[in-house]
Amino acid sequence: MPNWLLPENIQDMLPDEAWRIEGMRRDVLELLRLSGYQLVAPPLLEYVESLLINDSADMDLRSFKLVDQLSGRTLALRADITPQVARIDAHLLNRQGITRLSYAGSVLHTQPSGLMRTREPLQIGAELYGHSGLESDLEVQRLMLQSLALLGIQGVHLDLGHVAVFRALIKDAAIDAGLEASLFSALQSKDVPSLKGLVAVLPGEVQTALLALPELYGGVDVLQRARKVLPHSVELLKALDELEHAATQLQPLAQHVGIDLAELRGYHYHSGMVFAAYHAGSHDAIAVGGRYDDVGKSFGRARAATGFSMDLRQLHGLLNKQSLPKGILAPHRSDAALDAEIAKLRQQGHIVVIDLLGNPAHRAELNCDRELVLSNGAWSVVPIKS
Repeated sequence: MPNWLLPENIQDMLPDEAWRIEGMRRDVLELLRLSGYQLVAPPLLEYVESLLINDSADMDLRSFKLVDQLSGRTLALRADITPQVARIDAHLLNRQGITRLSYAGSVLHTQPSGLMRTREPLQIGAELYGHSGLESDLEVQRLMLQSLALLGIQGVHLDLGHVAVFRALIKDAAIDAGLEASLFSALQSKDVPSLKGLVAVLPGEVQTALLALPELYGGVDVLQRARKVLPHSVELLKALDELEHAATQLQPLAQHVGIDLAELRGYHYHSGMVFAAYHAGSHDAIAVGGRYDDVGKSFGRARAATGFSMDLRQLHGLLNKQSLPKGILAPHRSDAALDAEIAKLRQQGHIVVIDLLGNPAHRAELNCDRELVLSNGAWSVVPIKS
């Protein structure tokens, strides 16, 4: 096998893509900075225990692992930056009030997370710690939708769910952990035949509620149907009220807001509202997030938290292709006046490329449409003749 081939679902970023993604990264981070989110940059490699929220089996399977030659302990390459940011909040910053943090960096997955997805996403996102109310959920949800709009992603469909709906049903019926796991799996895959078999041993009211969850998907009117068919527990009704308020507030920022009461993404560590953005150009969610209170418990300091993340490489694939901006070609010669003109143009934001080879046959590769020429003792920029 040629040694220049890369592993499956691992790709280089060539100049057009790399520069544009870098611009996307800067734009989103600037939006987050202006919203009060402070940038952190965790390491790519940590002890494996630090990268697993609540001993998540899913995250464990997604993580590449190796043995540290210095300590003999197992290390992992991060598959998600969220646990690292939670660790920073819990132990390094140790603030008592609200903390807003942002991040951007590569993560690595043992398997691609979706059709045609890279195993090296460029994850960017924001986390808000220290506030458990609906106001912080709405803040991060708005920021996610504003970030997508800033990047030029149009026609976004936002799905809202709430893990407290399923949790309330499990709690009220005193369902054991084994059956809970099976019910979760069936609901997440919307496997209704399996779900019917699993609920057969449960009381009638619980059966009706759990079988209704896969059908409680659609517009905001789903919440009215949910109130009729689901038990009227305080926790469950509070979750439905939060979803209704969020949907009303977020509708101006998305083409469509939907409700999915069987959406249990991240169920094992999420504790409240969960959300995902979709686009017609992608089979998978293009941005995800949710509330995960007590996430810092793994690090000895429980904190309310909510946040979102998205993959800039995935989002780049949804945008129309753009070529790199053209530059100005400058001759390679020792000339103080030429050097001064090049410096002035670069200070003004122009790309100036020095033609080291001076071979017209290779000029097209330098991506320039103008050149510096000496005329009447002064250097000036003129179009390159084709």
